[in-house]
Amino acid sequence: MLFSLGFLILYFSLFLGLLWLWWNRKPPVLPPLTSYPKVSILIAARNEEQHIITCLEAIDRLHYPKDRLEVLVGDDRSSDKTRQLVEAYKQTHPYVSCHGILFDVQGTKGKANVLAQLAQLATSDFFFITDADIEVPRRWVETMLQHLTPGTGLVTGITTTKGSRIFDRLQALDWLYNLGLMQVVADRNLPVSTMGNNLLVTREAYRKVGGFENIPFSVTEDVQLFKQVLAKGYKTKNIYAPEVLALSLPAPNVLTLLDQRRRWMRGSMHLPWYMILLFVIHSAYYPVWLPFFLHTSWGVWLAVLVGKLLLQSLFLRKCLTYSKQTSNWRDILLLEVYLVLTSVVLLVYFFLPFKIRWKGRLY
Repeated sequence: MLFSLGFLILYFSLFLGLLWLWWNRKPPVLPPLTSYPKVSILIAARNEEQHIITCLEAIDRLHYPKDRLEVLVGDDRSSDKTRQLVEAYKQTHPYVSCHGILFDVQGTKGKANVLAQLAQLATSDFFFITDADIEVPRRWVETMLQHLTPGTGLVTGITTTKGSRIFDRLQALDWLYNLGLMQVVADRNLPVSTMGNNLLVTREAYRKVGGFENIPFSVTEDVQLFKQVLAKGYKTKNIYAPEVLALSLPAPNVLTLLDQRRRWMRGSMHLPWYMILLFVIHSAYYPVWLPFFLHTSWGVWLAVLVGKLLLQSLFLRKCLTYSKQTSNWRDILLLEVYLVLTSVVLLVYFFLPFKIRWKGRLY
């Protein structure tokens, strides 16, 4: 009883503090760019014939001079028409190039291998990294550059999913909500994490860590890069704004979603201790709350649940406001059911003794 009560008091105190900070957040007002440095956009592509042109068309809409832009697509031994589509696209878009990835650089695999080889070909001092199924917003490049202050080696935007199914919409809310929790901490000038579909790393920082070929391999290569950049003394920055909101394809089904989250959980082991603590406390709510009714009345038990839903919904409404996205109250309430079910299943799924499937490969 005392443990449960103490935990719930800790949980609500923490969440009220996070909500207050999030509600009173004041994003910095930055001056516009006075110059447009050349930048490189690196894209690893493996069997992406259904998505790669949508990705490239979004890049073509960027509010950035095309003569200051180079897009390097690494075709990671695709068995579909990815390579042919990019080759055809570059005929009318000369800033795009396609490079066949035919071997693995020693110490790398998968996406890390592709990015390692593309980085060797890039000619700018700023490496923007995204995925082949991502649509970046028009002001992505210039906004990320605006947040690149002296001593900063890595800048991260935000990502959510697109789609009209209820499953797609709940994934979108899940992304925005969890990235919001991370942003509250990042706003305190504390490093949190990064995302490999929406990041900028400077050539200087990338070279200091030795590139992907010289950092420990991980199925979450972005988090490993983040960790190494921090270890070299660079600052990192996270941006929660519509100007850097990228749109990703949602997981098409529950099994794919679990594979994705299982891979992310592997990467979460490298997060800073305070981020791990935050997510542990957040995830431990239901294991503590469910048996709490044995020690109190049903009314109090349900009131504690309603309090959690209210605070979470208010937090999420602010996430939607800051990202200029919309939702409805039904989806926001259904998100709780989604989070509970996926969390419980994932806890079991994570410890099953089989490899992670990612882009048709096992790790």
